[in-house]
Amino acid sequence: MNYLTFLEHKPLYYETIDYDRMPRAYAKIKEALTLPRVVHLVGTNGKGTTGRFLANALKHSGLSVGHYTSPHILNFNERIWLNGSDADDLQLQRSHEKIFAMLGKETADTLSYFEYTTLMAIALFEFCDIVVLEAGLGGEYDATNVFEKELSIFTPIDFDHQAFLGETIEEIASTKLRSMAPIAILGEQPHKETTVIFEAIAKERESEIYHVAELTDENVILTVKKLAEKEFLPYYLIQNLTLAITALRVLNVSYTVQSFTDKPMFGRLSQLNEQIYLDVGHNVLAAKAIASSLKGQKFTLIYNSFKDKEIAGILKVLKPIIESVELIDVLDERVEQRQNLEAILSQQQIVFRDFEAIREDESYLVFGSFSVAEAFLRVFYR
Repeated sequence: MNYLTFLEHKPLYYETIDYDRMPRAYAKIKEALTLPRVVHLVGTNGKGTTGRFLANALKHSGLSVGHYTSPHILNFNERIWLNGSDADDLQLQRSHEKIFAMLGKETADTLSYFEYTTLMAIALFEFCDIVVLEAGLGGEYDATNVFEKELSIFTPIDFDHQAFLGETIEEIASTKLRSMAPIAILGEQPHKETTVIFEAIAKERESEIYHVAELTDENVILTVKKLAEKEFLPYYLIQNLTLAITALRVLNVSYTVQSFTDKPMFGRLSQLNEQIYLDVGHNVLAAKAIASSLKGQKFTLIYNSFKDKEIAGILKVLKPIIESVELIDVLDERVEQRQNLEAILSQQQIVFRDFEAIREDESYLVFGSFSVAEAFLRVFYR
């Protein structure tokens, strides 16, 4: 069976999660797989670009590198990157066939979309020197956490996916930080509680830990400054680049400005043309980063949101940079009901209408989720 056909029959999300399912499946095939060195990225925001900055620099150093990220925007291939390119369909099909044969139909069928995809990625990355694995929504119980890790990188941790991770920042941070490897780096954090929990878990695990600030010396600052000016990087991408460079230092991998000449991942404040910015962010922390990066400008916001997002908080943060909102249709059962979106927009006195087409005399910001980006791009590239 074609890998995409097999995956499309799997649910993307479960109301309840069997935390033992992925460990059981991996235990079944572990001895038959060759696991490369693993760097694990966990956090709420910034995992994708931090990982891609790091993977590109590792590739430039001469290593064979894999980068696993999620979700994708338009094509599944975006999730599995190998030595500078997205995996092609033939590579993915072979990986699927290998994993399916090793697991057996019964076990393969029980795995979730993300769990099975994670094993496909590992099979494809088997002969890499090093792999950058991005966690999904969790940490401790995430499918990516079953593998032995050399280094954990924790990007900013904030409120998101509370139904699965907990209602307080202490609960969310603990769930993510308990995935800690023997060596760990903590990036810049919006909540001081995260740092306290990070240090407590590290003491319990006897992990060797670093804070990004203590690794950011003059050489790092100079490299970041040159790249930021050359690539016109917004502040939040500068943070992610800095975190990636500190990881290289911990891994004892040399780098230069040329190590980062490849573009960061698409969909992270990407400029489609002179009038359109697109970002896959979908929470308050991401909205703050966008508002800070684009302050002083005004946009029409092309928007929609899933039910579990803090919609009012996101719109409040973005309000200073938006003239109006255009609501784009997203075909997903998790999308907030239109009447509820409209009620929130009315409460915040934001003018809104349905998205129909791009007008030449307006500037646009597309924001809300990977699904919003996908819905817009299918119109934009049509």
